[in-house]
Amino acid sequence: MVKYEAQKRTLQLFTASLADCSGANGLCCPLHPTLPSPVTVGYRNKSTFSVNRGPDGNPKTVGHYIGTGKGRNIICTHVDHLVNMSEKHKQAARSYEQFIRHSPLDPCILFHEGGHWREITVRTNRRGDTMAIVYFHPQDLAKEEISKHQKWLLEYFTVGPGAACELTSLYFQESTMTRCLHEESPYQLLFGVPYIFEEVMGLKFRISPDAFFQVNSEGAEVLYQTVHDLIRADGDSIVLDVCCGTGAIGLTVCQGAARVIGIELIDQAVEDARCNAALNGIDNCEFHSGKAEVILPQLLPSLEDTKSLVAVVNPARAGLHYRVVRAIRNCEQIRRLLYVSCKPEGEAMRNFVELCCPPDQQKKLFGDPFAPMLAVPVDMFPHTSHCELVLLFER
Repeated sequence: MVKYEAQKRTLQLFTASLADCSGANGLCCPLHPTLPSPVTVGYRNKSTFSVNRGPDGNPKTVGHYIGTGKGRNIICTHVDHLVNMSEKHKQAARSYEQFIRHSPLDPCILFHEGGHWREITVRTNRRGDTMAIVYFHPQDLAKEEISKHQKWLLEYFTVGPGAACELTSLYFQESTMTRCLHEESPYQLLFGVPYIFEEVMGLKFRISPDAFFQVNSEGAEVLYQTVHDLIRADGDSIVLDVCCGTGAIGLTVCQGAARVIGIELIDQAVEDARCNAALNGIDNCEFHSGKAEVILPQLLPSLEDTKSLVAVVNPARAGLHYRVVRAIRNCEQIRRLLYVSCKPEGEAMRNFVELCCPPDQQKKLFGDPFAPMLAVPVDMFPHTSHCELVLLFER
């Protein structure tokens, strides 16, 4: 009920921004009851743990931050109390902490202050396969010196105390920025298999170190089924899957559609998506690598003769780039749009308004406005305040 009321307030705010729009309870469209996650304990399949000073002042503490930068009271606390995280993830965080505390190298808390050991990300599937990715700032270390510490890390997690984590993959990335893509700084496989695999809605998905995949596999099935039911693709439909990640949405809605076209920024995720299509014997999906604001406007003119063009967008919290919204809005063949948002009260709200406002010559929004038809909250994140929202727009 708490999450439902939060989504209701978001819709009320959206409704207030629309011209001549009013409905039941002050909402611009019906709001479906929140669809619950099938699991609520230990559901996360991906966790990232930071390195910073703990409550005791030890700078080699691995966990999650509390406090604020503005308040200058940030500390890193252990995560053993978190019920949404599996024991496998907690064990890996504890083991990494033990390793860096025995390492002669300092942690990298602020890049300009030096240090090397940074975050660790842990990814698991429902079978229990476990991938760990260690992020390391090289600073001015020689390659030979870095290789020595890589070797110690490998030994720790394969024959040392960290072997208890039973990792199936151990990756290492030399990273000089908060986040580096594989193309900027390759993920180095130190041990094990290069991928883990997950099954969702009867399909098998390959997951790379930096690929986006919903953090709640069981909840993802609820989300993708919701999208599948709302999209109503038929034999004449071409589905545009914008910000497609490893292709999960496109591959789960492609049955019955003529064709699915996915667009994704991260090259490795596109490779995964293509592999996932092949793994599942799906031949009516294609995936393009690049910025959606570049690829989509180039792609749409070739689809002008399409009888039914449906778009699904699933952007990060920052929402869609304005040129993506403009391209969708100005493509008259797109009559139905599903917007999947993990933070609808944030930047996505700007997208909603741009999709539904009257034509605006100055903003180059020429196409007919969309209208919100239905909102469906999906609780992908139990024990948190966050909720996924699926919004159906039509025109």
